[in-house]
Amino acid sequence: MKSISALKVGIIVKLTVFLMAGALFAGEGALTGEDIIQMRSTLMMDTHTRTMYNAVTNNNIKELALNRDLLQQSNEVFSHKIKTKGITNQKSSGRCWLFAGLNIMRPAVIERYKLNKFEFSQNYLAFWDKMEKANCFLEYIIEFRDRDPLDREMEIILRSPFGDGGWWKYVVELIEKYGVVPKEIMPETNSSSNTGMMNKIISRKLRADAVMLRDLHRQGRSVEELRAEKNKMLTEIYRMLVINLGEPPTEFKYRFEDRDSVVSSMKTYTPKSFFENFVGVDLNEYVNIFNDPTKEYGNHYTLRLSRNIYDGYDINYANVEIEKLKNVAMKSILDDEPVWFACDVGKDQSKKHGLMAMDIYDYSSIYNTSLDMTKAERALYRESAPNHAMVFIGIDIDDGKPVKWLVENSWGSDKGNDGRWSLYDTWFDNHVYNVIVKKKFVPKDILKIYELDPVILPPWDPMYSMLK
Repeated sequence: MKSISALKVGIIVKLTVFLMAGALFAGEGALTGEDIIQMRSTLMMDTHTRTMYNAVTNNNIKELALNRDLLQQSNEVFSHKIKTKGITNQKSSGRCWLFAGLNIMRPAVIERYKLNKFEFSQNYLAFWDKMEKANCFLEYIIEFRDRDPLDREMEIILRSPFGDGGWWKYVVELIEKYGVVPKEIMPETNSSSNTGMMNKIISRKLRADAVMLRDLHRQGRSVEELRAEKNKMLTEIYRMLVINLGEPPTEFKYRFEDRDSVVSSMKTYTPKSFFENFVGVDLNEYVNIFNDPTKEYGNHYTLRLSRNIYDGYDINYANVEIEKLKNVAMKSILDDEPVWFACDVGKDQSKKHGLMAMDIYDYSSIYNTSLDMTKAERALYRESAPNHAMVFIGIDIDDGKPVKWLVENSWGSDKGNDGRWSLYDTWFDNHVYNVIVKKKFVPKDILKIYELDPVILPPWDPMYSMLK
C-alpha cells in the first residue's frame, strides 16, 4: 500500500500536469495553472492558519472576531439624553427612513400632551409612498418611452419600481400632501411589516404595465392617451395596496389619555388637519447636511431620479467636512432636538450588544491580512453607502468633544440595549453620511451652500443606493 505522502505527491504531480496543459490555452491576464501551483505552494498551514481553519470552519465568524477588549471598555453613560418613550419596529421592511422621520417628531408630541406613549402610523404614510412610487415609475416609463430598455437610466428605473427605501425628503413631501394619523387609526398589517411578497407581486404588475404603455406608444398613442391608461393601472395598484395594507382614512375621530389619567375630548380630524393642529412641526425648518468624501466639500448636490413623488423634488444636500456635521448634530441634541441620520449600518455594528464601534470585529487578525480603506474609497468602490436611517437622542461629551452618541433604532426593543445603540465617535467619522437638523443649528456659511446651483449627480452615484 502506498503511503499518504506518496499519494499526495502523486496527486500534486497529476494536478500540475493537468493545470500546465490548461495553461497552453490561457489568454493574457487569465488565472493560469502556473499561478495556481504557485498559490498552492505558498500556502503554509502554520499554527495561526491551522487554528483559524479549525475555528472558522466550525463557528460563526462574527463571534470569533468579536473584540472582547473593546466590548469591556464600552459603557452606556451619556452626559445628555433627550426624553423619549418606546421603541418602534419596522420588522421585515425597508422603511427605516420613515420610522426615523416620524420618530424625531414623537418626543415633542409626547411631551406637549403629557402622554405615556405615542406612535404615528407608519403604515399610513407607507401606503401613500407606494402609490406615489408606482405613479413615478409609470410616469418615467412614459417620459422615457423612446429609450432602449438597456439604457442606463431605464435599467435603474426598471430594476426597482416599488422598493421600500427612501429619504428624509420623502417624509416631508408625503406629510405635506397626505398628513399623518396615529398608529391605532391605521395599524400595521402582515404585508406592511413583511413587504417582500407584496413588493415582488406589485413590481411584476408595474413592469407588465410598462410593457403595455410602451406597446401603446409604438402604436402611435399620444401622451394624453398613455396617461389615461396609466390612471387605470394606478387604480389597480390602489386596489392591490388596499388588500395588503388596508385603506387609508380620509377622516377619523381621536382622543387620548395623558399620564395623569385625564382623557381629552373627542375630536374629528383629517390626516392633514391632525398634523397641522395636533403635531404642528414645521418640516421646512429642517435641512439635509452630508459628509460625502468622494465629492468636493462646500458644494451643493442633487441626485437625479431620486424623488418618490413625480411632481416633487430630487434629493439635494450640502456637502461638508465630518467635524462640521458633528457640530450641528451636537448642538441639536443639546437643545433636546432629535437628529435623523443615515449611515452604513452593516459595518462594525453589533445588534446583540447595542454597539457601533470601529474594529468591534477583528477580521484582519483572523485572516492575517489588511482590509483597510478610507471612507471615500469604500464609497467609490461600492464597499459602503448610507443604507439605514436612525435617530440620535443623546450624546456623551468629554472636554467639549463627543465620545459617543445615543441612537434610537427601529428594530424593536429586543435588539441592542432595549432598542438603543451606543455609537462611538470614530464610528461616526467612518460610517455616518448625513444628518437632518433644524436651520437654527446650522452656521450661515453652510446654509449659503444651498444658494449655489446644484451639481446634478447620476442615479449610479454611490449615494443613490440609499434609496433601495
